[in-house]
Amino acid sequence: MSPWLIAGLGNPGPKYERTRHNAGFWFVDELNRRHGLPLKDDRKLKGRTARTKLDGVDVIVLTPETFMNESGQSLRAAVDFYKVPIERVLVAYDELDLPPGTVRLKKGGGHGGHNGLRSIFRHLGSPEFRRLRIGIGHPGQAEQVLPWVLGRARPEEEKAIRTAIDRAADVLPQILAGHDNRAMTALHTAPADRGAPPEQNQE
Repeated sequence: MSPWLIAGLGNPGPKYERTRHNAGFWFVDELNRRHGLPLKDDRKLKGRTARTKLDGVDVIVLTPETFMNESGQSLRAAVDFYKVPIERVLVAYDELDLPPGTVRLKKGGGHGGHNGLRSIFRHLGSPEFRRLRIGIGHPGQAEQVLPWVLGRARPEEEKAIRTAIDRAADVLPQILAGHDNRAMTALHTAPADRGAPPEQNQE
C-alpha cells in the first residue's frame, strides 16, 4: 500500500519561524515532539523529510524548503518519488478564515487565495487532497493580509493556535485510518481556545 504524505506549509529560516504563515510547520514540529521524526534535508524533494510509521501507518512527513509560494514543487517531487496517490496527501496550513484556536479537516475545495495551496494545485493538477486548516484569524482588511501572515501572533493567539495544532495531532491516527468523519467530529465540535478573538470573514 502507498504511504501517506503529510506536508506542513511555511517559509524556511529563523526570520519566519514564529510567523502565522508557518502554522503548517508548527504542526510538523508537534509531530516531531511526539514521535521523534528522523527529519533530514532532502535536496531532490526540496524540503526536510522523514519516512516513519505513525500508529502503524507508513508516512512521509515533509516541510518544503522552497518558500510558501512554490510549495507545490516539493510536494510534486515527493508524490512522484514515493508514488503517493492524491487521496493519501494531507496538507497542514494557516487559514485566515478561521480564528486562532480553531482547526478544520476538509477534502478538496478551492485555494481561498492561499499561495501555498495555489502552488500545490498547479503542480499536483488536482485539489482533491485532504487539508488541515489551522486558524490564524484575519486582520480585517485585505491590504493588511501580507503583514499579518508574515507577522508574529500575539501571545494569547499563538497559544490558541498551538492548542488547535495539538488537537489536530491527536486526531491524526483517525485520519490515517480513513475515519475522516470521526476526526471532523472531534475537531469541529471542540470549542475554540478562549484566547481566540471572534471569527472574521475574509475580504
